[in-house]
Amino acid sequence: MLFPAAALPPFSSFEEGVQAVLELLHQRLGFALWMVTRTVGEDWIVLDALDHGYGVAGGDVFRWSDSFCSRMVKGHGPRIAPNAGAVEVYADAPIGRQVSIGAYVGVPIEFDDGTLFGTLCAIDPAPQPERIIEEEPLVGLLSRLLGTLAATSLRSEDATRRAQHAELQACTDALTGLANRRAWDMAVEAEEARSRRFGSPVAVLVADLDDLKHVNDSQGHAAGDALLQRAAQALAGICRDTDFAARIGGDEFSLLVPGCTEAGLDSLVERVESAFRAVGIRASIGAVARSPRAGLAEAWQAADEAMYARKADRAAPGHGSGRAAAAALAV
Repeated sequence: MLFPAAALPPFSSFEEGVQAVLELLHQRLGFALWMVTRTVGEDWIVLDALDHGYGVAGGDVFRWSDSFCSRMVKGHGPRIAPNAGAVEVYADAPIGRQVSIGAYVGVPIEFDDGTLFGTLCAIDPAPQPERIIEEEPLVGLLSRLLGTLAATSLRSEDATRRAQHAELQACTDALTGLANRRAWDMAVEAEEARSRRFGSPVAVLVADLDDLKHVNDSQGHAAGDALLQRAAQALAGICRDTDFAARIGGDEFSLLVPGCTEAGLDSLVERVESAFRAVGIRASIGAVARSPRAGLAEAWQAADEAMYARKADRAAPGHGSGRAAAAALAV
């Protein structure tokens, strides 16, 4: 006797796969909270959660070093702790003093090169039976599948980003050939959506040319236009395929840099300053990494404020020797 096969379509997105994994594990093991997280520096970002009592939701951000998972990833604690209070390294973790954790499950989610993406983890306020340790192979297998799905999805997102950037280049600033303000706004919106889905880092850099008014006044507007064009060419010359540069108005330029964290801001600023110096341009620069607690629009605003602070610092007599205002902390 033949039975009709049930349709099992592939997941349409990373988010759909995550939700299916969380639901399966909750059905099999219980636990009040299951999460898939992303780690970026000290940010432990909840990408999705299946919550029954802790009040945790996707988009929440905790401190990575406070977590059980940070200890588990280093091999300092077990992946499954039916009685978390009996494991000294977990009992001492700050997060255990913030919420009640009687039992813990956690496994790393890694890319194929071994770098950490985040974790698949669960907590419950009550200790659980010792037999749940037998489920470690299943949880580990699901974390590996999520790592593969995350890597595939991020590669697809990179391709989508490049295609979107190519389309947005049609919205160009007539003088410089860079993207215009309208294209910039759309690129920021699209990148913010990616960052929310995957917890991916991204930075914004804002540059304002210091000498445009002087050049316009002393040499004429044709010379000023040439200065803007050199600045645009310098920015375009250092952009990767995934970066996005735009002239957003007057003598102000912006650069969107996916993958750049707070730790990379100084290097980013130096790269742009070096490109400008090579074509004889002075500029005030602000650069800020997106914080998952805020968003890309807030990072852009903070970068703009850092740029103006840098410009004021450079203009003040006896100042301007440092770069304290050029690369701001993440908002």
